[in-house]
Amino acid sequence: MNNIPDPLLSGKELPTFKFALEKSEGKVIDKSFGKEATVEQLPISKGIAGVSMKIQPGAMRELHWHATAAEWALVLTGRVRTTVIQPNGDSETNDFDPGDVWFFPRGHGHMLECLGEEPCHFILIFDNGYFSEFGTFSISDWIGHVPQPLLAKNFGLPASTFDSFPKDEVYFAMGKEPPAKAAAPLQGVRQPQMTHKFTLLSEKPHGEFPGGREWRVDSSNFPISTTVTGVVLELDPGAMRELHWHPNADEWQYVIDGDIRVTMFGSHGRYREETLEKGDVGYIPQGYGHSIENIGQKGCRILIGFNSGTYEAIDLSQWIASNPVDVLATNFSKSPSLFELFPKKDVFIATPTEK
Repeated sequence: MNNIPDPLLSGKELPTFKFALEKSEGKVIDKSFGKEATVEQLPISKGIAGVSMKIQPGAMRELHWHATAAEWALVLTGRVRTTVIQPNGDSETNDFDPGDVWFFPRGHGHMLECLGEEPCHFILIFDNGYFSEFGTFSISDWIGHVPQPLLAKNFGLPASTFDSFPKDEVYFAMGKEPPAKAAAPLQGVRQPQMTHKFTLLSEKPHGEFPGGREWRVDSSNFPISTTVTGVVLELDPGAMRELHWHPNADEWQYVIDGDIRVTMFGSHGRYREETLEKGDVGYIPQGYGHSIENIGQKGCRILIGFNSGTYEAIDLSQWIASNPVDVLATNFSKSPSLFELFPKKDVFIATPTEK
């Protein structure tokens, strides 16, 4: 679909690519909530949707699946337990701490449960910006709308078994605090070949630079994550993730902490800047040039998701460095000697220069 002109991106001006996710109302049940950023809230974000979810102790996001999107997540605070089933019947239960990541392929049934006495907060990334329009398929909603005789036949139980089952979607279910160690499934343990869990922030950064650090997880080190790549980027005050673009994916940004300025270039002189603060979301379509700059007085941390299982980027400094000086001189009508002053390799994170 990237080969077809998008009316939203074909105008004389670039549209906004910012949404204040944490300031939105979302879906609130007791002390748990889910706040989403889909094309309905941020029309430019057609390739990726995101959710900020907080679950209170004793609560769980009920058994459900997403028919039109895979789910990737980063735990920010608290602890989470998940179960997920694969089409062959294998299932996995995992416990997650802050900085851990999970990935559930499209259509795989799962649940999310708060562990311990403190609430948990995590960010979900979906590889389809439209996914919420088609809805989440919840087990209570399904069972609540199937005739009881059919349920009785399905499970080999009396129809009266389902008299007191919920008739509508529960979404967040309340119960006792989960056991410290997860119990075995009814069917017994049938562990899948590939795990759905990755410990991202407890590992060393993928890259360390004078102005910041980057943690990265894609299918090369987390094989099950075939449609989503995740990055956590830290920038020191004044540092900037340099001008670049992604040939193979859209980019979704969530500001975990700090204040940033994001720029986007869309050809034919179209250029736009947005300022994002903690809890805001940004979105850059595939192939559009952009940068991320820390404009605050302290370090910032940004979660970045891509709707591809393989990370690809072309940085402006590296593009310049990959050309001979005579080519650059002709392109810009400048002296070849000027380009001898440019970086000879990829900068990746640029730092302030002394005036």
